[in-house]
Amino acid sequence: MYAKFFKRLIDFILALVGVVILSPLFLVLIILGSIFMRGNPFFTQPRPGKNGKVFNLIKFRTMDNRRDSNGQLLPDEVRLNKYGNFLRNTSLDEIPELFNILIGQMALIGPRPLLVKYLDLYNEEQKHRHDVRPGLTGYAQAHGRNSVSWEDKFAMDVWYTRHITLGLDLRILLDTALAVLKRDGISSDTSATMESFTGTPDGVKPSWKEPY
Repeated sequence: MYAKFFKRLIDFILALVGVVILSPLFLVLIILGSIFMRGNPFFTQPRPGKNGKVFNLIKFRTMDNRRDSNGQLLPDEVRLNKYGNFLRNTSLDEIPELFNILIGQMALIGPRPLLVKYLDLYNEEQKHRHDVRPGLTGYAQAHGRNSVSWEDKFAMDVWYTRHITLGLDLRILLDTALAVLKRDGISSDTSATMESFTGTPDGVKPSWKEPY
């Protein structure tokens, strides 16, 4: 009943309160972002939402647009400047997504919205991560983030879609706050962010085990 009738209402109310309370911070980050990113402080990108419907995700930009002599963007670890690293470490880059929540494209808690190009790479089980609205944070974000394998991350996402309760959402919010304070899982072992998902080979199973 919570997932069907109350979750969206709670998301809307909390997102609206968040926008109002954080409006001074928004203004400061817009100004700082304009300076350190040398232009538009916002990053928008098409992402798949519930049932795979694509929407434009909005975040604060964490990587600048520096390019090489051929006009190609430099590697992520080069374009991720100190200000962007600060935003990412504190998860402040995510707060503009409160507007995505307000208009119903996202939820506070849910599987993170990933790239559109991954849609055709999911196996039948992994596709179920799109059975619900994507979240500002989620179970996988609070339990490893970019430091766990794609297969484990998707297993957590699908498990969440089948076990949504108010208690679980509150627990994920608390675990997310602790993960942010500890700066856990911001990067993978081999990338400044997370390696691209290229599909799960046949026979490969997640190592993550359901908590209950």
